Amino acid sequence: MTSTAPQTLQGKDADEQPPGRQHRLRRFGYAPRPVTGLRERLVPPYTRPSARLWPVFGIGPAAADGLLRVAAWAGPLLVAFVAGLLRFWNLGKPKAVIFDETYYAKDAWALINQGYEGSWPKDIDKSILRDPSSVPIPTDPGYVVHPPVGKWVIGLGEQLFGFTPFGWRFMVAVLGTLSVLMLCRIGRRLFRSTFLGCLAGTLLTFDGLHFVMSRTALLDQVLMFFVLAAFGCLLIDRDWARRRLAAALPTDEDGVLRPDATVAETLRLGWRPWRLAAGLMLGLAAGTKWNGLYVMVAFGLLTVLWDVGARRTAGAVQPYKAVLKKDVLPAFVSTVPVAIVTYIATWTGWIVTDKGYFRDWAQKDGQGGNWTWLPDWLRSLWHYETEVYQFHVNLTSGHTYQSNPWSWIVLGRPVSYYYEDPKAGTGGCPADAADKCASEVLALGTPLLWWAACFAICYILWRWLFRRDWRAGAIACGIAAGWVPWFFYQERTIFLFYAVVFVPFLCLAVAMMIGAILGPPGSDERRRAIGAIGAGVLVLLIIWNFIYFWPLYTGTTIPLDDWRNRMWLDTWV
Repeated sequence: MTSTAPQTLQGKDADEQPPGRQHRLRRFGYAPRPVTGLRERLVPPYTRPSARLWPVFGIGPAAADGLLRVAAWAGPLLVAFVAGLLRFWNLGKPKAVIFDETYYAKDAWALINQGYEGSWPKDIDKSILRDPSSVPIPTDPGYVVHPPVGKWVIGLGEQLFGFTPFGWRFMVAVLGTLSVLMLCRIGRRLFRSTFLGCLAGTLLTFDGLHFVMSRTALLDQVLMFFVLAAFGCLLIDRDWARRRLAAALPTDEDGVLRPDATVAETLRLGWRPWRLAAGLMLGLAAGTKWNGLYVMVAFGLLTVLWDVGARRTAGAVQPYKAVLKKDVLPAFVSTVPVAIVTYIATWTGWIVTDKGYFRDWAQKDGQGGNWTWLPDWLRSLWHYETEVYQFHVNLTSGHTYQSNPWSWIVLGRPVSYYYEDPKAGTGGCPADAADKCASEVLALGTPLLWWAACFAICYILWRWLFRRDWRAGAIACGIAAGWVPWFFYQERTIFLFYAVVFVPFLCLAVAMMIGAILGPPGSDERRRAIGAIGAGVLVLLIIWNFIYFWPLYTGTTIPLDDWRNRMWLDTWV
């Protein structure tokens, strides 16, 4: 005997069927996640403001489209303009050789004039500030421990504006301003939102460490610029490759894009110029400071994993095998050899002269052995590099402002680049001051931004590990590439300002967290309003915090009590 219950149930009208699980959950506010098409997953569209926004301002649909197109560049340019005004304001002050400018400003001047760094007298800085034209460039070669790219950049500013504080800081300020523009555009492409991209650039504009490094002739800001440029190139390459995959996939009779395992696993993506550009930028990064090599490895892995994700989305059954066969070798050739050739080319000034340090090592001390078939200049350069490496790994002498990389993210020990304590009535100190004044340039990130970034790092790691959000993974990769390598050299003398390399990625992390605070797409007006208030308060507090510490970023003379009030942690003194 068979039961008729199932047959009876099947015979009921659709209206009489029991409500489904999603239907029942709607009574409790559940809304099903919208289904995203394959084309949108491969090449996500840029977000657009709610259609209800434009009528409020009397803007029609056509004008709104034009406004959005203009905003894609106008917004980033406006943010970069503000950043440039801040960074170039009174750039020549303090009129002093501050911190390691004593090395790089002079090395850059020698490099730009004679192709190699000279051995400068120890007490020459005051003479340079007083009358740079009276100071001869030393012809004896100097032993330097960093590649030449950053010094070429600094030297270009000196060539344009002279051997003065403004001259040797000019090009670093240019790159600092351009990095803000780049971050706006990178954030826009990463988040598919002009607003969040400009927000990331705004955060970078008002970060104290980036600001101070943009106004100081050190190498780390130049390194940061090339690292960020390489990331931007790889991000563009990612979109380019995914568009190529989308164009090759079949569509059904309704014009809907469909996955195809054969296409996804066999398509060759061909010429990828943006990946070559990334290799060039990574070569220039390594040619500025050697920690650019770690970034090259991290970004190389990142771009290959992006290809894996693209082929999997397109329908590849074995995406890792497909990438190994089709993408790994082209990715390697597009980046590593290009970077190596670029790095060697940056030593051209040293190669073409016969006076650079260790330039004649191969002819004098390097005769014999198994490598004599190589050009003498290449063997001399290799010897120089090995000597420099030994210097770096054995640099363990103590320094007042050295810090452990664990403390960087909470700004445990910032570096004082410049400090003077003028008496009342001198050096900008008011005559009626009860005590001395203080004038300091402190390489300190904007505290509220960095402490917010501690939470933002946790947020992006959660998004990456548990939501498989590739954007969070990309940001985490940028932070790790600039930060993690220093944990392997904790006995070495290292400083907080090295962290400027990953500051743009911290700003991206905070921008992504603020985007979550604003609410996901489709949130109701109440949720949006609460999120906007919370996000707005956080951003305004960060900007206020930057303004509050402005005197410590610019060397402005302030009463000693005001200076003490800004020493929030004992380790900042």
